[in-house]
Amino acid sequence: MKKNLLGQSELESSRLVYGCMRITGDNSTEDREKGKRAIRAALDAGYNHFDHADIYGKGECESLFGEVLAEEPGLREHLIITSKCGIRWADDPEAGDPHRYDFSYQYIIESVEGSLERLGVEALDMLLLHRPDYLFSAAEVATAFETLKENGMVRHFGVSNFKPSQARLLRSQCSCPLLVNQVEINIHNIDALLDGTLDYCQQKKITPQAWCPLGGVAYPAWGNTFSAEDEGRIRLEFERQAKKYETEAWIVMLAWLLEHPAGIMPIIGSTNPGRIQAATTALGIDYSREDWYRLLEARSGQEVP
Repeated sequence: MKKNLLGQSELESSRLVYGCMRITGDNSTEDREKGKRAIRAALDAGYNHFDHADIYGKGECESLFGEVLAEEPGLREHLIITSKCGIRWADDPEAGDPHRYDFSYQYIIESVEGSLERLGVEALDMLLLHRPDYLFSAAEVATAFETLKENGMVRHFGVSNFKPSQARLLRSQCSCPLLVNQVEINIHNIDALLDGTLDYCQQKKITPQAWCPLGGVAYPAWGNTFSAEDEGRIRLEFERQAKKYETEAWIVMLAWLLEHPAGIMPIIGSTNPGRIQAATTALGIDYSREDWYRLLEARSGQEVP
């Protein structure tokens, strides 16, 4: 699979990232085995970058991935392993505690310690802050990052769901570069195109990664407010382009993201081996600027100004 450098680093990541949020399913033995097959399918398809978070499967997704690493000695050195922290569920640690975000020094350190233990690795290649904590102190986060790097626990850092102003604030205090900003981008949610996020990524050489890249195409979009007429117009354009490129609509969606000059890396979260492999075909599509704008026009219901 094609590889791109992550941000201002020498890490060579597969252009598609494998997202591990669903690999444990309902955590039954059957679903865990299905998750292991999905991981191996991703490896066979050329994915070398695996995205985790401490909260995925309440930690079980990291534990399952750790089992795969333990079963295949030598695999770890060929992978980029990312995890995220900063989201705390309700009743953690005390009953009655609210669902919240937490970028405190202590919580960041403890979260990474937990991820390393579950994954069975000595260091994360990259740690992302999962969602902006409204109370975060950039100086406190920078201190946590420095501790993690000095202790060999994390090699690189990034963010997730950050607006440009939040990324600027954090960068003002951090000595280490932010390699990645992981944000939702799909045909229904193009906020990152409009609010300066992708512009800022290009300017500062931060790699954008798209979570939920198939929202509204392969499965319902988050917070979708599009009308049936809108959906029909979008579907017809996807069908036209799928026929033109001799592929499927959801693969056209990936090609649309890959065309952006910011170097978007879609995160593929399917546990279906066939779809994990099929996603890589988007990398071979010679997608046109005209079709990119046709899809944007279908999404908006009007021509660009």
